[in-house]
Amino acid sequence: MGSSLFNIGLTGLNAAQAGLVTTSHNIANAGTAGYSRQSTVQSTNPAMFTGSGFFGEGTRVDTVKRAYNAFLNNQVLSADTKFNEYDTYSTEISQIDNMLADTTVGLSPALQSFFSGVQEVAANPSSIPARQSMISTAQGLASRLNNLSQRLDDVRSGIETQISDTVSTISTYAKDIADINNKIMIAQQAGSAQPANDLLDQRDQLVQELNKLVRVSTNVDSDGAMSVFIGTGQPLVVGSNPTTLKALPSTADPSRVDANIITQNGGTIAIPESLLGGGKLGGLLSMRSGALDAAQNQLGLIAVGISTAVNAQNALGQDLNGNLGGDVFTRPSVGVTRYTNASTAFPTVDYSDVSKLTGDDYKLTFTDTVGSYTLTRVSDGTAVTAANVGLSITPAAASSVGDSFLIQPTRYAAGNFGVTLSDTRMIAAAAPITAAVSKGNLGSASITAPVVSSTADLASFGTAAAPLKLTYAAGSLTGFPASLPVTYTPLNGSPIALAAPVASVPYTSGMTISVGGVSFSMSGAVQDNDSFTVGPNTGGVSDSRNAVLLGKLQTTKALLSANGQPSATYQSVYSQLVSTIGNKAREVSVNRDAQQSLVDQATSAQQSVAGVNLDEEAANLIRYQQAYQAAGKVMSIASKLFEQVLSLGQ
Repeated sequence: MGSSLFNIGLTGLNAAQAGLVTTSHNIANAGTAGYSRQSTVQSTNPAMFTGSGFFGEGTRVDTVKRAYNAFLNNQVLSADTKFNEYDTYSTEISQIDNMLADTTVGLSPALQSFFSGVQEVAANPSSIPARQSMISTAQGLASRLNNLSQRLDDVRSGIETQISDTVSTISTYAKDIADINNKIMIAQQAGSAQPANDLLDQRDQLVQELNKLVRVSTNVDSDGAMSVFIGTGQPLVVGSNPTTLKALPSTADPSRVDANIITQNGGTIAIPESLLGGGKLGGLLSMRSGALDAAQNQLGLIAVGISTAVNAQNALGQDLNGNLGGDVFTRPSVGVTRYTNASTAFPTVDYSDVSKLTGDDYKLTFTDTVGSYTLTRVSDGTAVTAANVGLSITPAAASSVGDSFLIQPTRYAAGNFGVTLSDTRMIAAAAPITAAVSKGNLGSASITAPVVSSTADLASFGTAAAPLKLTYAAGSLTGFPASLPVTYTPLNGSPIALAAPVASVPYTSGMTISVGGVSFSMSGAVQDNDSFTVGPNTGGVSDSRNAVLLGKLQTTKALLSANGQPSATYQSVYSQLVSTIGNKAREVSVNRDAQQSLVDQATSAQQSVAGVNLDEEAANLIRYQQAYQAAGKVMSIASKLFEQVLSLGQ
């Protein structure tokens, strides 16, 4: 019995010591990230049967388990990856939100300044200082667009760098998790399937850190290895085999990088952005394809609209040298990027109707060798026609089936926006055609200053010495160019088109006449043989008709056609861009704050189970110390009893 008592005391001593060691380990790791509180699991040794019944044989320590709840841990992972996605998105979008909305460095002040410069010329067309002011404000507008574009390029460059670094870090985590999987399998197989708690904590901590970069899901196999999947289920770690990821230039758009799987033979498989969500990487990808692409494209849309409209209107006017106006701004061009193609031929892509541009990008794919193609919108894959989106596409002489191109109509327009006009005399403030009532007319009819919509047929209006002469007789006007059709609109009536040659046009007071890209109105009473001249403008120094039309472009709806009609001015497009970016920034900021609360709640619940409570551990120390002392007392008594038995035989 003495020996049995000694053994019982020894088991109690060992159990108390195991408790002291485990508690001390908890206290030492109270501040270790990812550490889960551990505790010993004891059970009773099988009892010894005697004639007097069963006598206990003490206790044993079955295992050391960690306080782990898979459900709570998954709740933390789910909340944390979403928070990091929102946090990253919010951080990045705030850069362009603050820039675009700034009343000093935003585009609105530069737009207003330019059109104010145009108004100065309209008010005083012969003033050289006013003309110089218009050129200066045009240069200011170009500089502002260039600066905004460069800043967006800088943001894009930063995002691309972060994506590359994040993908590289994810790949590193995959290797680390695979290595620790191998250690866990070896440790648990060598230890009679006892859990390798500290290694399991280290693996969970790696998964938690990985989850901050990209959404993670896991599955633990029967051998203790953990398979890790990212995004919508892409395998990253299977057992002790990691997947190598690398960020490489996209085949669709070399200006951006994609996450790629590196195969065993060195090949690459691009992972679509839609399959990678959550975490920092998800936030970067969402920011790039959402807010950043839209911001650059919409800013470029404004640049295309302004340069096209101002150039077109200036070309309809006459400068101080008596010549038709030239370009004020650089002509925008459509960005076309080649995918991986069999041929080297490029299609020619240009603008057909700027008002139909939407700020979207498109993918052009040839379907045969004679230039047939399909055109789809990149954002949603919807098939479109070139004319409906404001483009004209001319295929090369020969094409290869499957050849495809990325068309970005407005992406680079703001960065390439510039001023080509430098001579103040070349601002076409005047109109090239003027009209006058002939001297000696008996009637009181008047004719308005002509409005020019096309310069193609100006030669038909004669010369300064011999302008076109319209004569009234027997209720009609005669003298129209024989080669041109005429459209006239009676007051409060509908337009009436007459094919060339036009013998005469019925006269009614208040009518409007359009011929050869020139329109004017006539009103008042006329007498037979009254005449009116319409011809080249020889005294246009003080004429500001075209400058007035240039100024009206500020409030003219010229962009974003709806139901066949332009629906937005340049300022309203920019205001819409600022509003869209601002609303998105606010949305992700609110979501981030809400998600932070969910992270805190989930973490608190998880730590209530797995976290180390120092007060509790201090109480455990005292409890195990007392148990150790009591077990030691049992062994001491057993030893004395055994010595007493031995002394009886002396």
